[in-house]
Amino acid sequence: MKITVVGAGNVGATCAQVIAQKDYASEVVLLDIKSGIAEGKALDIWQTAPINGYGTRVRGVTDDYAATAGSTVAVITSGLPRKPGMSRDDLISTNAAIVRSVTQNLIRHSPDVILIVVSNPLDVMTYCAYRTAGIPSSRVFGMAGILDTARYNAFLAEALGCSPKDIQSMLMGGHGDTMVPLPRYTTVAGIPVTELIDQERLQAIIERTKKGGGEIVNLLGTSAWYAPGAAAALMTEAIAKDEHRIFPCCAWLTGQYGLNNIYMGVPVKLGRNGIEQILELRLNEDELRLVHQSAAAVKEVMDVLDRMMQTA
Repeated sequence: MKITVVGAGNVGATCAQVIAQKDYASEVVLLDIKSGIAEGKALDIWQTAPINGYGTRVRGVTDDYAATAGSTVAVITSGLPRKPGMSRDDLISTNAAIVRSVTQNLIRHSPDVILIVVSNPLDVMTYCAYRTAGIPSSRVFGMAGILDTARYNAFLAEALGCSPKDIQSMLMGGHGDTMVPLPRYTTVAGIPVTELIDQERLQAIIERTKKGGGEIVNLLGTSAWYAPGAAAALMTEAIAKDEHRIFPCCAWLTGQYGLNNIYMGVPVKLGRNGIEQILELRLNEDELRLVHQSAAAVKEVMDVLDRMMQTA
């Protein structure tokens, strides 16, 4: 099985490394437009194989999509970070052009590929890839919910003094300040989290989760990469192994939760064919209201992309 990762920056290289170390793929192709970057990082990752004990071959290429032919899954991490003075619309326009080009090239060489989008702004870039690919939405989805729930669970583990392995949670909505963590669907070894932590501390953790990406940017001066890369790799593993894992992912909604024609984070079942099922939780009025507020914010950005593509 071949898996392609487009973009050999911090997120893409981390994703490729985690996939390789899990040893379920025969080959990982790391592609970038900058000469030598993908080749160098892939060579470095491949040289860890004897140390970490895996056999997945890691290969780097510069802008050579023919090398990606026959990929089962492709992870798109390409795009530019928002720079000082750059408007939201500028960022969308720049990254949409990149994602469109990447998607077209991937589909040309691997028409049956499953696309996982990591590029930001996440929800709208997933929509861009879907509009470009011309394949079923079950094969085009975004990574955000796994990262956001990982941050939520990590913060809860710190507050409770327990292992993050014992925490199960669910989160919905767009990737950003309007995301909707769901305490009612959060448990610690099966115990409702609300029985273990007071409402004020829990709300503080929820707010920290919503701003989790910004917290890291403020510390590093750049976006996170270890957790996002690992999150995308976990999704590829669920697909490659046909595990039917239930994850929050950015998926195309066609009536679920009262929402239509929008990409947004919801719980899904992931397997060999991509999204096998979108799960509809029984949300209460407050939860559904927050989800619809998040959807409105996502739809506003999607409309920006629609206008850009109509005039392109």
